[in-house]
Amino acid sequence: MKILYLLVFPLLLVSCSSDNGPGYQEPYVPEPNKPVVEKLTDSEMLDLVQKETFKYFWDFANSNSGAARERFHPDNPNLNKNVVTTGGSGFGLMAILVGIERGYITRAEGVTRLHKILSFFQSADRFHGAWPHWIDGDTAKVIPFSTKDNGGDLVETAFLAQGLICVKEYFKGGPTDEQGLAGLADTLWKGIEWTWYTQNQNALFWHWSPNYGFDINLKLRGYNETMIAYILGAASPDFSITPQVYDEGWANNGAITSSKIQYGLQLILNHAGGSNYGGPLFFSHYSFLGLNPKKVSDKYGNYWNLVVNHTKINRQYCIENPKKYVDYGENCWGLTASYSRNSDGSRGYSAHSPSNDKGVISPTAGISSMPYTPSESLKLMHYLYQNKAKLLGPAGFYDAFSPHYNYWVTETYLAIDQGPQIIMIENYRTGLLWNLFMQNEEVQNGLDKLGFNY
Repeated sequence: MKILYLLVFPLLLVSCSSDNGPGYQEPYVPEPNKPVVEKLTDSEMLDLVQKETFKYFWDFANSNSGAARERFHPDNPNLNKNVVTTGGSGFGLMAILVGIERGYITRAEGVTRLHKILSFFQSADRFHGAWPHWIDGDTAKVIPFSTKDNGGDLVETAFLAQGLICVKEYFKGGPTDEQGLAGLADTLWKGIEWTWYTQNQNALFWHWSPNYGFDINLKLRGYNETMIAYILGAASPDFSITPQVYDEGWANNGAITSSKIQYGLQLILNHAGGSNYGGPLFFSHYSFLGLNPKKVSDKYGNYWNLVVNHTKINRQYCIENPKKYVDYGENCWGLTASYSRNSDGSRGYSAHSPSNDKGVISPTAGISSMPYTPSESLKLMHYLYQNKAKLLGPAGFYDAFSPHYNYWVTETYLAIDQGPQIIMIENYRTGLLWNLFMQNEEVQNGLDKLGFNY
């Protein structure tokens, strides 16, 4: 996911218009005699969410490459079926490891699929080592994300690399075929030319195009989802960035720190976009699927306190519910980027947050926060399950819904929203992905280089 995404994402969405006039607002109609759904135990709930969400990356993956599709619309399964997402595929690699551990697939099945996916990315277009945001699953050629975004996407690449490192660590001690898989994963991520994406400046930049160079000129500056790129850039054995790139780029020469307080909780870091309540919750998910925020701190902050406070502020905003949206509260909460709708009935995509609250709840927001707010996240999951007739589809809970607008539901999925759910629940339960990523020698070298405590 990216900030630029918010400007250009509707390119491949289904209709984003409405037949209703401007200002139209559907009335909320309470459901009469709503059937009672048998409650699950907390453990059963976590099992269900992980198992159902896993299907996105296994049953509904791109058939040719085995990699994750950008999106999946169950009512139109062939829509954009060849659009593979680089970052979402990184999440998919991690999800497959969970699937092996949980017994959804055999280890042999997982190894076969992972070989297929990694071979695809080995053959895919790369631009100074970075993969594009979107790739054609049949041809392995770049699909432009926008006119000038037709080359390397460093942040999507970092999300993929996070998954590759976990695959390397998981299989490195196995038999010959597994060691070969681990070696390929290791080679792929180490080929990323992080230094190229500095433009010889003390910062990383998001995009490079063979036609337009660095014209987009979007600097990776936190706090947002881009922290992982700096960690991996420092960890790279052949293309390692300097600490100055992290300090001046990500941390904006120290201006990243914040003393802002909401609901008695400190933000700790300034969130991109300037929100006093914190940005969309994916800021605190994507970089921390492998990087363990419980373990890391540096001169700018304690990252565990950061992600926990960010989540609790987001939830408390929903409880206070200043816009008086129907059903918002302690059981129905979570604002982050997802499919969306507006009060006039038009639909699209939006990075929901307290400063961009459209009355739309994104299940991934609270579910993927499971390690940070376990009891609160489970309350949300139980709420969703009680409404499973509307909210639970063939690959887990649907991407977004709004009780306020007569229980509008987008019966669609996005890879970047489904992946963090299964991964972060597993990190809460066993620490699997956190342990794999944090044990990697190069990752530890990168953290040392940037002055982290871990």
